[in-house]
Amino acid sequence: MAVNLVNLVSPSTACGPSNRLFRLVKLGLSVSEDEHEKSGVIEGESIAPGTGIDLEVESESSTMAPESALYETCYVTAHKAACRAASFNSTGQLVATGSHDSSIKILDVERMLAKSVSPTDHLGQETPQQQMETHPVIRTLYDHTAEVTCVDFHPDPTLQILVSGSKDYTIKLFDFSNPSVKKAQRNIPEASPIRTLHFHPSGNFLLVGTQHKTLRLYDVQTCRCYVSAVPEDQHLSAVNMVRWSPNGTAFVTAGMDGSFKIWDGVSCRCVNTFEAAHDGAPVCSVVFSRNGKYILSSGKDSAVKLCN
Repeated sequence: MAVNLVNLVSPSTACGPSNRLFRLVKLGLSVSEDEHEKSGVIEGESIAPGTGIDLEVESESSTMAPESALYETCYVTAHKAACRAASFNSTGQLVATGSHDSSIKILDVERMLAKSVSPTDHLGQETPQQQMETHPVIRTLYDHTAEVTCVDFHPDPTLQILVSGSKDYTIKLFDFSNPSVKKAQRNIPEASPIRTLHFHPSGNFLLVGTQHKTLRLYDVQTCRCYVSAVPEDQHLSAVNMVRWSPNGTAFVTAGMDGSFKIWDGVSCRCVNTFEAAHDGAPVCSVVFSRNGKYILSSGKDSAVKLCN
């Protein structure tokens, strides 16, 4: 049967084993040995490393950027409700906070730092008089009837004057030089809830932004109000923030209408308007740089922008 199958299929003659793979491997090894000899490297000899990047080691190259600041909590105080406003005085020695509970606190920074380093067992040994003399909260003011939205110290720290704005439609000036005084020295009624305010560097004028679109400028001594004579200068809706330039020659305002405006500090006229500064979103805050050349703004578009 096998013979008949072979005669029927007529298979080709079986191929013998090939040595082609052997010859290719031998040729490759000979080429590798020739290149090794030309390089002058002896087998087993270590090669000095050249220039490159070690991915396991961080670069120690110098940078122009300052080191990242590290902050830690030194002292905590609390209002009875949410804290809505805070401000340092011009020397950085005092802090004022305003709350939804309508109260205002003034704190001494040095006392806060002292409390943070004092041993807890020592604090329990203080007499009531000592606790009063070392307590960081040096004043608590009660004169508003609604949420305090903004606070600002007079630029002259020797005057010990604090101004505040509230949703109760009032601006109040406190003289906190007398520890027993809890009420405002002067009261300025407004037609809309107060959203923002800022003292002129001289302390003689006060910028005020409210829920109304019209910007206010007050004389601190007379409490007289001034507004721009040109209605087109104003924002189209509420004013979110006002800030004077460091030299007091200009000020900037941010509005719910999505724009921020630069004003002349003498004529109280708008000199430039940045429409849709944050793609049409409300502008939350604006501030001048220390040299007055730049303006930093933030908006509800989650962006922060620097303008010159």
